[in-house]
Amino acid sequence: MTTPLRLVIAPSGFKESLSADAVAGAIAAGVRRVAPTALLDTVPLVDGGEGSARALAENTGGRLIPVTVTGPAGEPVIAPLALLGGPGPRTAVVEMAAAAGLRLVPADRRDPGRTTTYGVGELIRSALDLGCARILVGCGDSGTCDGGAGALSALGAKITDADGREVGPGGYALNDAVSLDTSGLDPRLRDTELVVACNPCNVLTGERGVAAVFGPQKGATPAQVAVLSAAMERWAELLDRSGGQDLRLVPGGGASGGLGAGLAGGLGARLRSRFDVLLDQFDLNARISAADLVITAEGTIDAQTVRGKVPGEVARLAKRHHVPVIALAGTIGAGAEVTRSAGIDAFSGILATPGTLAEAIGNAETLLTDATERALRLIMVGTHLPDQARRPAATGLPA
Repeated sequence: MTTPLRLVIAPSGFKESLSADAVAGAIAAGVRRVAPTALLDTVPLVDGGEGSARALAENTGGRLIPVTVTGPAGEPVIAPLALLGGPGPRTAVVEMAAAAGLRLVPADRRDPGRTTTYGVGELIRSALDLGCARILVGCGDSGTCDGGAGALSALGAKITDADGREVGPGGYALNDAVSLDTSGLDPRLRDTELVVACNPCNVLTGERGVAAVFGPQKGATPAQVAVLSAAMERWAELLDRSGGQDLRLVPGGGASGGLGAGLAGGLGARLRSRFDVLLDQFDLNARISAADLVITAEGTIDAQTVRGKVPGEVARLAKRHHVPVIALAGTIGAGAEVTRSAGIDAFSGILATPGTLAEAIGNAETLLTDATERALRLIMVGTHLPDQARRPAATGLPA
């Protein structure tokens, strides 16, 4: 009797298109077309960005509490606060993207120097109101670059200019800041464990700083990036002066527009790899070790994929167990070939024919299912090819 093929489907979401659940479902549908008897273990993964609160609440038997907070552009938004189930201290998950994500910023107002993380601080305060002893802050998909200044302000910190006036919201305003006073912070924070789940590859300042690397993705022009870079340098000075810690190049300090540095320097939060914090909740190591093949996916496969993105981390884990990995993506970007060093054995875009971005987003689920079918059919053909080692030695004669 033939042993069924065992696959782990462990994708992230496609930003502003498909959730991780939808991506996993589309891939599974494509697999079923080719291998209907395959044993599929679908593990939609979160990286601290959109959907993290819901996924972790569901996985632990917890619940979601809607909270109205200040959105990144200043208007109120409803953000889910997750209360986790299971043993241990009462734990909340604050999803940064739900309060200050890029998706919440209208396309014609995308300027990361003017958006704020104030709502993130309000979510943290709501978790304190619920008696949480441990708060996990998931970083990802942010639409901000204020160094977490907004979040600190929401929790009682005062950031002032040379005249003693509080500076306005957003990263640009930090260029005028001369003082950070944390004496008015919510006193409950002292007895609360605060953990920031972040990408350790992101730093606050310099050529690889958050403004330079991610500012353009959030709508900043080259001139605005320069202003934001200077603001992050000024903010790093204030955090150092206030908390005695140089956070310029600390791994994870640049997460979510510098939120990591702000929470670490202002609140004493611990910065931890998001996969150390989040993937343990899904027992991914054991699930991959039992698989014959892993399929992962994200919106773009490029050089950044190996710098803490879901497919890169999944592939590294699979490599330890010698399980092959293929990755599917909406777009194949510059430097994608470096992902092979992380354990992605093959990658492919989902577009079979040219089309507009709007068409690709609108048809993403169908495109992904079709692309999965094509990829798996190629794999199945490959498994029937004769082993090179068993072929007779070449004779030198023409074929």
